[in-house]
Amino acid sequence: MRILKFTTVLFSILLSLNLSSQTDEQVIKTIYKQTLTNGKSYDWLNHLSNQIGSRLSGSLGAERAVAYTKEELDKLGLDKVWLQPVMVPKWVRGAKEFAFIETQPGKTTNVNICALGGSVATPALGLKAEVVEVKNFEELEALGAKKIEGKIVFYNRPMQVDLISTFEAYGGCVNQRYKGAVEAIKYGAVGVIVRSMNLRMDDFPHTGSMTYDNLPVDRRIPSAAISTNDAELLSTMLKLDKSIKFYFKQNCKQLKDVQSYNVIGEITGSEYPNEYMVVGGHLDSWDLGDGSHDDGAGVVQSMDVLRLLKESGITPKRSIRVVLFMNEENGLRGGKKYAEVAKQNGENHVFALESDSGGFTPRGFSFDCTDAAFNQVLSWKPLFKPYLIHYFEKGGSGADVGPLKTESNVLAGLRPDSQRYFDHHHASNDTFDAVNKRELELGAATMTSLIYLFDKYGVNPIINNTPIKD
Repeated sequence: MRILKFTTVLFSILLSLNLSSQTDEQVIKTIYKQTLTNGKSYDWLNHLSNQIGSRLSGSLGAERAVAYTKEELDKLGLDKVWLQPVMVPKWVRGAKEFAFIETQPGKTTNVNICALGGSVATPALGLKAEVVEVKNFEELEALGAKKIEGKIVFYNRPMQVDLISTFEAYGGCVNQRYKGAVEAIKYGAVGVIVRSMNLRMDDFPHTGSMTYDNLPVDRRIPSAAISTNDAELLSTMLKLDKSIKFYFKQNCKQLKDVQSYNVIGEITGSEYPNEYMVVGGHLDSWDLGDGSHDDGAGVVQSMDVLRLLKESGITPKRSIRVVLFMNEENGLRGGKKYAEVAKQNGENHVFALESDSGGFTPRGFSFDCTDAAFNQVLSWKPLFKPYLIHYFEKGGSGADVGPLKTESNVLAGLRPDSQRYFDHHHASNDTFDAVNKRELELGAATMTSLIYLFDKYGVNPIINNTPIKD
C-alpha cells in the first residue's frame, strides 16, 4: 500500500512538472484528449437519467440525485465535498392530464396537454368552456372582461422562427406561459391554455414554470401547455367556429416546502485559496422526461471539469468548486442560497461558469464582465479555434450563477448549438437517447479549458502579455 501511494504521488509530481513546461495549446490539447478517450460525463448522465430519472425539486428523484452525485464527487478525491441545505417548493403533477376539443355535444377530438409547473388543479370533474385565442397581453386587454369572462384564454404566440438565436425566440414568447394566468384572471377567465415553447411541430406539450404572483388561492385558475400540433388544430377550429369548447382535467397540487441540497465539491487553490471559481449546472429537472439536456448535461459536464483538471495534472492556483444547484426550474432557491451563504462567509468569487443550454455541440461562451476582462477572453480565441469554438460574446451567463455577480468578477455561460434544444426543453422527449456522447464530452473539455485559462491568468486584463495580478 505504501509503495502504491508513493508511486501515485511521484506520478502526480512528474505530471505537474511536465505540465509546467507546456504551452497553453498543449495543455488544452491534453484536456480534450482526456475527455474524448477517458470521459466520465456520459456514464454519469446515463445513471442520472436512466437509473434515477426526473428530478423535480422536492421529489424522490431529486433526493436520489443528490445522494448519487455527492457519492461520485467523493470518488474523485477532491479536497472537500459537502451538501448545502436549501428549502425548496414541492409541486406534484398527479395523474396524467386529459383534454379534448368539443365541436358539438358528444363530438370531440383529443389533444395533448400538460399542466404548467405551479398551476392549480381543475375541478374534480374537469373544466369545460368556450375559448378565446390571443397572441399577447395587448390583445387580451383589448377584448376586455366582456368577451373573456367565463372562458378559457388560449395564448397562441409561436416562437419567432426567423431568429437564429433560439433563446431569443424563446424569450420573445415565454411571458405568455409565465404571466398568462395572472393577466387572464384580470378579465374573469376560468382557465389558460398556452402554446408550447417549441420551434418544431410535434405532439409533445412542454411544461415550465408559471406564477400567480400573490393572488389568493381561491382566485387562481388552472393553466396548461398544449402541443404545437394541437395548438394549430385548435386555432384552425376556432377560425371555423368560435363557439367550440375546450375541456381539460389536471390533478396537480402545491405542497409545503421541503428541505433539499446543493451538492458542492472543491479543489482548494494552491496560491490563492480564498479566490473562488465556480462551475455548475442545476440538478433538478422537470418531471415529464428525465432531464438529460435540461440540465443533466450541465451537471455531469461540470463534475467532469474537476475530474479533467486532476487527470490532466493541473494544480489550480485558485479554489475551484463544482456546484450542482437545486431548484432552478421552479424557484431558483439553490442559486440564491449559494450566493447568500457565500456573502455571509465573505467569499470572493472571481469567476463562475454555468452550463444550462443542453448537451449539444459546444460553440463558445457568453460573458457578463467588464470590457477589459472581455478583451482578455478574446485574446484566447486562437486557443479554441482548433476545436471549432468560435462564439465569444458579451451577454448573459446563467440563472444560478447570476446572484454571484459583482462589479469586478466574470460570469460566463457555455453556449452549445441551440437549434434542437427547444425540441426537448421541458418535454417528455428530454431523454438520454437525445444526447450525443461526443458532443457532451466536447462541452466538458471546452468548459475545463476556460476554467484553466481564467485560473492561470486571473480575471484582470493582460498588458504586454503579462497578467496584471499574477
